[in-house]
Parts: sequence; structure tokens; C-alpha cells
Amino acid sequence: MRPPLRIAILECDTPVENVDAKYDGYYGVFSLLLRESAKALGSLGPETDFDITRWDVVFKQEYPKLEDVDVILLTGSKHDSFENHPWILKLVEYTRKAIGDSRVKLLGICFGHQIIGRTLGVKVGRSDAGWEIAVCDMDLTEQGKKLFGKDKLRIQQMHQDIVYSYPPNVTPLGSSPRCAVQGMYLPGKFITVQGHPEFTEYIVTEIVDKRSKAGIFSKDFSEDALERAKLSHDGIDIGAVFLRFALGEVE
Repeated sequence: MRPPLRIAILECDTPVENVDAKYDGYYGVFSLLLRESAKALGSLGPETDFDITRWDVVFKQEYPKLEDVDVILLTGSKHDSFENHPWILKLVEYTRKAIGDSRVKLLGICFGHQIIGRTLGVKVGRSDAGWEIAVCDMDLTEQGKKLFGKDKLRIQQMHQDIVYSYPPNVTPLGSSPRCAVQGMYLPGKFITVQGHPEFTEYIVTEIVDKRSKAGIFSKDFSEDALERAKLSHDGIDIGAVFLRFALGEVE
């Protein structure tokens, strides 16, 4: 019998109000994804084989000791990964130590994907292509196809910032017309995706509605996104690959 997989969720933001109330932060959103992915995988008990902890790295700036965790998951965020706010600099430094640890593995989602890129010395910043939102296709590289077992991924997106290039010795996983670096892979160390496997139609709808009312998204842009948010996507399958990676079942 294997010990529980110790996963530390580094919460890099608080979801919009209704999502926060429904799920209890990104901790709840990702816990649900991981447990649903475990059910699909079949080799992990969704209630018994996890020890999932939450860490507020924005306000409390608290972090787990590396010896106490097996996997570190960096969530998405509305904040800019390229800013030099003290909490972001602290996150980058912690991520650097985690990458340097011989045992701990990392998962980076959206902002977390960008933080890992920044930690490894590549440029992160605004995309000239603008926002990429709702369900979009991610064209996979050969290694991406091998890792995910698909020819392409469909994944919810919600970003205007990107990783501009791949760090040295990091394997590209895929791209899209609006974002060349959609995923990064370093065997035994990390998997990242620019998209949001944890996002549902409900979550995307809440974000789009809020940003539309704030004037960030135009009416036509929002309406198109709300229709695509309803499309089927591969979030659970991506989560299952994350778990297989955490268990050492993929290299």
C-alpha cells in the first residue's frame, strides 16, 4: 500500500466571488480536478490516496517545507508573472529551490507555467496576440502526443501573458495560433500548461461575465467565448497525466 501523494497547492490568487464561494478557492478547484482525474485513472483512491494542502503565497506568503511534499502545484492568477512584487519574487525563489530539489515534482498552470519559465530565465510578458480565452485547441509536439496520448488537446484558456521561449533543455509540449509556448516538460521534474485543465464552463462564464461588465472584454468577444466555454475539453485527461507523472509512471 502506497503512502498518500502529498500535493501542495500554492494559491497564487483568489477566484472571482461566485467561484470562490462555490469551490473554496483554487484549492477547492484543483482538489476537485485531481480527485476526478484519479477516478478516471483508476489507480488512485480519490479520497484515500491524497494529502492535499493549501498555501497562500500572496497574502500570507507561506510555503511548505520541500521535505514535506511530493508535488508542488502553482495555480493561475490575475497577477502578472513578470512583476517584481515581493510575493512574486519570493515565489520565484521558492520555485527555483523546488526545481533544484532531486525529489520534488512541479505542476505549473497558466501563471504557474509562466513563473516556472521566469525562474528558468526566459522572458514572460504580454502577448502581442491579445487574450486567448475559453476552449481552444492546443497543437501537440511529438513529445506532447506521447505524453498525453492524443494528437491535440482541447483546453480552457484565460490569459494574455505568455512565456516567450523555451528554457534550455526543456521539452516543448505544444502551441496554439495565439501562444507558441503552450506547455513545457522536464522529465522527472515538471509539467506545465498555459491553459486551465481545472476550469469548467461555470468558472469561465463567471470570469468572462465579470470582465465583460468591467469593459475588459468586448460584447462580441465575450459572446464568442461564452459559446466556446460550453465545448468539451480534456481537463480530466490532463489531470490524469499530471497524476501519472507525480507517481513516476511517465518519464
